Amino acid sequence: MPSIDVVSRIDFPELDNAINNTLKAVAARFDFRNSPVEITVDRKEKKIKMSAVDDGKMAGLKDMFVNAAVKRGLEMKSFEFGEIEQARHGESKREVKLKEGLTSELAKQITKMVKESKIKVQASIQGEEVRLTGKQIDDLRTVMAMLDKAGLEQPLQYVNMKS
Repeated sequence: MPSIDVVSRIDFPELDNAINNTLKAVAARFDFRNSPVEITVDRKEKKIKMSAVDDGKMAGLKDMFVNAAVKRGLEMKSFEFGEIEQARHGESKREVKLKEGLTSELAKQITKMVKESKIKVQASIQGEEVRLTGKQIDDLRTVMAMLDKAGLEQPLQYVNMKS
């Protein structure tokens, strides 16, 4: 029986490229000259930490990061931007949470949507993934299209297709 796994993952090499492109754009901009800017990724905590001299530069840094991430093909739904916090000497900091892996609520929502669709596909939760199994690949493709149109709060990828 054909099956496919529904996951939510972040492409960390592309994230690194987006951060490097952002830092290059910062270095090229006149208004950021002599202003220390820092962007670091903590893969274990699934967070990005940004720091800039003031709130205005932080807003510009966010805009440049969003542009670079979109150009690298990253979904904006994968990022949850926190509030700007004041640090020492008037410096601004911001944390960005990376949404990776399906939460149990989202996985339950996906399985419920599949069951309510009346398509002959079974959905089972397996950790941070949902496995879809059906008799025909076309049924799986129909469910994939339905999930893409559902507008869920996290981007979905479909991996490990077996026929």
